[in-house]
Amino acid sequence: MDFAGKFKVFWELFIERGGWERVLKVGLVNTLLIAVLGLLIGIVLGTLIAAVKVMPKYKLLPRILDKICTVYVGFFRGTPLVVQLLITYYVLWPLMGVTITSLNTSIIVFGLNSAAYVSEIMRGGLLSVDGGQMEAGRALGLSYGTTMLKIVIPQAIKNILPTLGNEFIALIKDTSVVSFIAAIDLTKTFTEIGNVRYEYFMPYLAMAVFYIILVFLISCGVKAMERSLRKSDRSH
Repeated sequence: MDFAGKFKVFWELFIERGGWERVLKVGLVNTLLIAVLGLLIGIVLGTLIAAVKVMPKYKLLPRILDKICTVYVGFFRGTPLVVQLLITYYVLWPLMGVTITSLNTSIIVFGLNSAAYVSEIMRGGLLSVDGGQMEAGRALGLSYGTTMLKIVIPQAIKNILPTLGNEFIALIKDTSVVSFIAAIDLTKTFTEIGNVRYEYFMPYLAMAVFYIILVFLISCGVKAMERSLRKSDRSH
């Protein structure tokens, strides 16, 4: 089948038969849900892990927490994301006797996986902040946690914003593996369109365009936030 024929088949399935509705209302929405919520979980949990990694280790509890965080980060960075999805959905949940949908499982696993990477990103951001900031906060009578939360972490986030943008882009692209646990995302919906006539050329080409557009929009959003932060810094 020539290109014109392939395009005609795709037009029929995607436009005339309403395939675009499933792509936008299910595939795109689920992809964004998994990536956005996964990143939010990753930022919160990753920041906590990073705070543990940089805190003084004079006492026993910080040393124990540091070891736990090291094992956590090592596991999630050392195993493929698809393996984490499969183990969680087909092994962990059944062993625990719980029933969680494939979509929610994907969000949880993506969040836990992202936290391992965000923790290292955030750790570098925290270390990039002048140590005098922590000393100034403590001198004002603030606790270590309050100083970290209100003074150090906000400055660190400014420094690592581009890298967090890259992490979000990576999560968007990684959602293509959630079909391994029967979750529906952009990749799955375009594959379903191709399965109708066993013709995948145009569906997969259109899918690539969708991902490129998403990444472009995210990149523009991150750059806009960077410009806004730079203006804010100059105004102060």
